[in-house]
Amino acid sequence: MVEAATPSSTQAEVVLVGCGMPLRGMGWYHAVQMLGGECPSAKLCHIVEPWFLGPGASGPGGFEFAEFKTKSEEEHGVQFYTSVADLPPVADGVKRLALISGRTVDNPRLLNEAIAAGSGCTHCSAELETMKKEAADANVSICMGYNKNVCKYVRKAREYATGVEGSHVTFVSNNTYENTAESLGECFERNAEGMLKNMAIHELALLASFYDVTVDNIESVEVDKDFSSCQTLKGPSGKEFTDFDKVKFTIKTKTGKEVSVQADRCGGDTSYAMVSDADGKELFRHSMPDEDDKANVAVLEAKYPGAMPYFFSQDPDYITVKERVAKHTVTGEEAKDIATIDIAIAALSVAEYLTPLMKEQLS
Repeated sequence: MVEAATPSSTQAEVVLVGCGMPLRGMGWYHAVQMLGGECPSAKLCHIVEPWFLGPGASGPGGFEFAEFKTKSEEEHGVQFYTSVADLPPVADGVKRLALISGRTVDNPRLLNEAIAAGSGCTHCSAELETMKKEAADANVSICMGYNKNVCKYVRKAREYATGVEGSHVTFVSNNTYENTAESLGECFERNAEGMLKNMAIHELALLASFYDVTVDNIESVEVDKDFSSCQTLKGPSGKEFTDFDKVKFTIKTKTGKEVSVQADRCGGDTSYAMVSDADGKELFRHSMPDEDDKANVAVLEAKYPGAMPYFFSQDPDYITVKERVAKHTVTGEEAKDIATIDIAIAALSVAEYLTPLMKEQLS
């Protein structure tokens, strides 16, 4: 076994809070990217995983996690813990970064624990106002893991739109669920916070980051009723859940900006941004993945067979987010386009405002 992992003077000491199941957990994919040297400013030193180091050890995914743990310890010197409270103190001169990749419902507690352990955090959502105050009181910086803020397709569409007078941008997000009551019912229950707080929250973060969209600055919201659909379906538990399976809407702000979002649970595996002219004619479109990304996806599919497909299509963006946040942690350099907690608060507030309003428009 190699010595315990330690960061260099140009690296942040990363604590991954919430690894999850290999090939399925987003935390696991963050881990393999850092262990593979994809984020030069981030050194993964500690992993906190309460479930698979506790009651989940003998259940589904437990064996796979144990194999991953052994390999990470023996080849990279990563230390594993069941609780954030078990982490060692931060060494003198070391900049610690906690990457929180837990369930939404668990993240507020995990953030509190990370603050107590002296860590900065990313990938948090829920009870954000309280998180913001607690972090400020502890002099801890919070960055949010909204990876689409740094996506190539978003950047290219925004750049193109700036050169076209009267242009309109639409951000399109798609998932690959089957269009059946069983598949969507399971989706609705597992993501019971609702589409706008779950799938489309990344698009709302884009609107808050780049289009000045806040609840107070919204002038009007128009739902495309021909495209949109809201259903009440039974989940695996037998309970009923009401949510959008697809929705498209346009927001106009009081400061004169206009932007659209389209989200479809059964729309496929390609998301894109589109620029149209004042008459609605499409002028430009860039997709994720594009041709360059698809070549990378093929490599990653062979490297990690059976992993969640969206890991691969968004692989470069996950790297960018972690690298910029880690570098910011070490040097104080601005983490360009990375969402702040204020952006997250704005995005979630907009989601809470829009959900009942749009359901009413569709009723």
